[in-house]
Amino acid sequence: MKKLVSYLFATTLIIIASPVMSGELPSPTGPVLLTVSGNIQRSNNNGVAEFDREMLLALTQRTISTENPWNDGINTYSGPLGEAIMDAVGVKGTVITVTALNDYSADLPTSDLSEFGVIFAMSMNDKELRVRDRGPLFVIYPFTGRPELNSERYHNRSVWQINRIVVNE
Repeated sequence: MKKLVSYLFATTLIIIASPVMSGELPSPTGPVLLTVSGNIQRSNNNGVAEFDREMLLALTQRTISTENPWNDGINTYSGPLGEAIMDAVGVKGTVITVTALNDYSADLPTSDLSEFGVIFAMSMNDKELRVRDRGPLFVIYPFTGRPELNSERYHNRSVWQINRIVVNE
């Protein structure tokens, strides 16, 4: 039974990911966690790209174990690479504005996403991030072992409770 569930999950991810990889963006079937707008090439709802949890999980994932100013010790965060989200929507811009549920926002150069392997964490220590845990999405830089990232500049870019991204020119 466990193998069947694993097979069905893997098959579902492949079905969801296939349109994204082929240049199409499928429509979400679950609650929308993230909306991307602005200077993008692919959308699925009147010029914006909407992602549900399954769509985000279908993108290239990464795990980062790191310390940060908001949690004690080293924690393990997992989620889609920021670069994978940008690739899925066909980003043309060089700066994104990441905005939280409370309207706090920060500008991130898209170069940060590839240079540092920034993720949009959906889980911490194998537990899904809920709004009360800084979820559903939390920008995570690999702070540990990277002293240049332990500054106010990068801390301010680590937005949590993200629900939207605007891709600027």
